[in-house]
Amino acid sequence: MQTKSFVLAGLFSAICYLCAVPAFAQSSQETGKLKIHVDPKQAYVFVDGKANREGSQTIELAAGEHKVGVYNYGYIPKEQDIHVGAGETTDLRVNLQSSGDMVAGPFADIEFKGDPRAAVLLNGQTPAYFVGHVDEFDWNWIWHQRLLVRPGTYQVTVTHEGNTVWDGPITAKAGQQITVDLNHHGATKVKEWKAGLTMPPQPRFHAGIASATVPVAPITAELAAQSTSLNCGQATDLAWKSADAVDTSLSGLGQVPDHGSRDVTPTHDMTYVFTAKGPGGEATQSVTVHVDTVPTATLALSQPEIRYHKIGDKVVEQDTATVNWSASNANSTRVEPFDSNAMSGSRTVIAEPKQTSTGPINENRTYTFTATNACGGQTTKTATLHVVGSIDPPPSATLLSVFYPTAYPTKHHPTVGLLADEKMTLDNIATQFKNFGLYEHNARLVVVGYADVRGSRKYNKALSERRADLIRDYLVSKGIPADEITIRAAGKDKQIDQKMAETLLANGNSKPTQWMVKDKKITWLAFNRRADLVLEPTGKQSAMMYPKDAPDARIVWQRREPPLKKVEILSRMPATSVPQASAGNAGN
Repeated sequence: MQTKSFVLAGLFSAICYLCAVPAFAQSSQETGKLKIHVDPKQAYVFVDGKANREGSQTIELAAGEHKVGVYNYGYIPKEQDIHVGAGETTDLRVNLQSSGDMVAGPFADIEFKGDPRAAVLLNGQTPAYFVGHVDEFDWNWIWHQRLLVRPGTYQVTVTHEGNTVWDGPITAKAGQQITVDLNHHGATKVKEWKAGLTMPPQPRFHAGIASATVPVAPITAELAAQSTSLNCGQATDLAWKSADAVDTSLSGLGQVPDHGSRDVTPTHDMTYVFTAKGPGGEATQSVTVHVDTVPTATLALSQPEIRYHKIGDKVVEQDTATVNWSASNANSTRVEPFDSNAMSGSRTVIAEPKQTSTGPINENRTYTFTATNACGGQTTKTATLHVVGSIDPPPSATLLSVFYPTAYPTKHHPTVGLLADEKMTLDNIATQFKNFGLYEHNARLVVVGYADVRGSRKYNKALSERRADLIRDYLVSKGIPADEITIRAAGKDKQIDQKMAETLLANGNSKPTQWMVKDKKITWLAFNRRADLVLEPTGKQSAMMYPKDAPDARIVWQRREPPLKKVEILSRMPATSVPQASAGNAGN
């Protein structure tokens, strides 16, 4: 704007001259013309990023493509591509729309002296930082031409037709007027200007015939995160906005619009900085998002110890345990030795030791659960399972037949007749059978009662049944289930003969006593007063080994029926305490 038109002679001739001078004319190339009309009339024209001048005008340009920008502070700028044909005139009409609220002080005023057509840029080198041209800010007498800024330091660039007229920093304080003399390399003068301290809010752009006021608005920036505390892999929404900025950027995202939002998924603690730049300066706002990079992992056993027992080639005891695991804040897991990558789960494990040889088992089995995430976090948990037990050789059963005194147990005393030494034999058999039962689940004992040849068949049948019954009851009292014992009564059938009795007596572990050898018939009768035991399903039978070394051997051997009281006493005594009895005369 030519502000001194009423005092400067030749103003109109100068204006006509400026309108006629072609801009960017290149006589060596084919050219065309751009005839541009702008509204408001003070709007400034940039061609290909270079400052031309303000107002409607005709510009001579090289034929081809060009970028034309029209700017006026307080208005929304417009930039567009045009084609200029050789020898042709391209018409362009640009109407800008006003924008922005009132700008409040306090203010400082910047005044320029020099090239009136030069564009003034604050805090940037591109046309977007344009605030006006020198002729709008070079007069402050009667008519006021003011570039109003808030207190601060501004990087000023004055440019015209692709050339920098001057650039440098200006520090403005409220209530000051700073004059920059462009003809003397930007020399500045500062004087007091109290009106800037109390000036009311100003519109973004106001121009009269010889006056202009351009208050530059300060830049504002806002940034917020939907959540500032995340687990790894979670996203949060960043929302930002700014006012009066022409360049906005967000760290990690680069250039962004002046307002908007974006989901971000940081992998570590991240501080996002929103920077807004414009003619009014620079504003920043930051927000820090904390990322928990450590996965949470749990690994537990349902029980710390399990048992394993193997007898021969059969596993008779094999406990189980459950391994449970879970993870959070992770995207990858590994469970060893399962080779599983499930985030959570359980697995049943059995007692299965590495040891294969016989002997006690005492082993530890370790399980490892590792959880990781994309943020580089890792957590490892371990659990140790204790496996105990043993591996035993196949069981061996040494079964011995049980021998009874003559006529015992009687009909009236069916629970009397097992002497102490024979009970010890049954104790040993009960222990062996229990062990064998661990190895063979279908194990059974068959007890077959016998009687010597004396007496009727009916009597001996009943007697042999009582003998088998008494053994069964005793074994049951030692913990063998009754349904695992079968009894049979053979009576006086299937007698072993006398010769066999002599052979069995001679084959014992010790030398037979003289009295047993001397009276072979009584010995033969004694061998048939017994009960045999058979181990099923092996079919192994008890050895008919007469207890000749037992203290109560002679009571069992004698032919006559011993007194009841004496048998009862001998039944309750330990085997080592049973007194020797003298052999009586033969009898049933």
